[in-house]
Amino acid sequence: MTENQFFLKKGPFPLKEIIKIIHCSGNFSHENNFLIHGVESLVNATKNDITFLNSSKYKEVSLKTKACACITTSNLSQFLPTDCIKLSVRNTLFAVTQASLMFYPNAEIDYPDLNLSESSTLKNLYPNVIFGKNVLIGKNVDIEKKTQIGSNSIIESNVKIGTNCIIGSLVTIKNSIIKSNVHIKDGSKIGTKGFGFIPIKGKNLRTPQIGKVILEEGVEIGSNCTIDRGSVADTIISKNTFLDNQVHVAHNVKIGENCMIAGQVGIAGSAIIGNNVMIGGQAGISGHLIIGNNVKIGGGSGVVNNLSDNSRVMGYPAVSIREFATLRKKNEQ
Repeated sequence: MTENQFFLKKGPFPLKEIIKIIHCSGNFSHENNFLIHGVESLVNATKNDITFLNSSKYKEVSLKTKACACITTSNLSQFLPTDCIKLSVRNTLFAVTQASLMFYPNAEIDYPDLNLSESSTLKNLYPNVIFGKNVLIGKNVDIEKKTQIGSNSIIESNVKIGTNCIIGSLVTIKNSIIKSNVHIKDGSKIGTKGFGFIPIKGKNLRTPQIGKVILEEGVEIGSNCTIDRGSVADTIISKNTFLDNQVHVAHNVKIGENCMIAGQVGIAGSAIIGNNVMIGGQAGISGHLIIGNNVKIGGGSGVVNNLSDNSRVMGYPAVSIREFATLRKKNEQ
């Protein structure tokens, strides 16, 4: 169980209550009163947590999970440790949403932070921080020395910002940890709710987004970018990675070190980007993909498959540069 500083958490709950809510089949009479302390990812879960498995592509991770129980399907239960309680359901993501709402009933909507104060009234708390005009700061915000924040920006409650950061104007930061020497340009939104929902019974059911955003040291975020917080795990942008303007990074995405991502790139949820990756403008990366180290993706490309280290691709669907050139020549003939 990891600490969540951004969302009010309820519980723990007896396993029998969760089983009832998610309509799980099976006999769990011996475990009914076992207390579950939280919903966590396969990697972060401890012996007191519940997790979920909805795809065999995560079997290498799921076989090592330390969670005491896992919401999954009967077909996927074989990819869990023998001592993990298997909770088989018909719709894994719907069941996880129901369980998450028990612990985090207010995390499926971005409610306004009603604890904001004018920075001009908080100078004693931040004597070594430079604020522009009309900057609003929430409660329990930690901002280190030599950081500058531009006019009309909002730093919501419990956010942490390191030393020597430059935050532009009209920036909103929530549910985030910003390390030192990070630059965020005008208009960007960091830590907003991800695009998480379950289509069911003629409507869309919002799923709680209980992760956070972590921007590592030396990261630069261009103007009007949106970095969504994680749904269960965190969205992480690693050291010295630079994003151009109007880039969208969806929930649970992990971007490695020293990456360069040009304008209007979209990276869908749970994609993992390696180190030293270069992505050209208006390229799209599909969700749940793994992009290796030192990969180069041409502008306007659509990546729909995993890419191994040192790949160079272009086109839609993205193929090797050599194959792209060959196909283009054929089309021109």
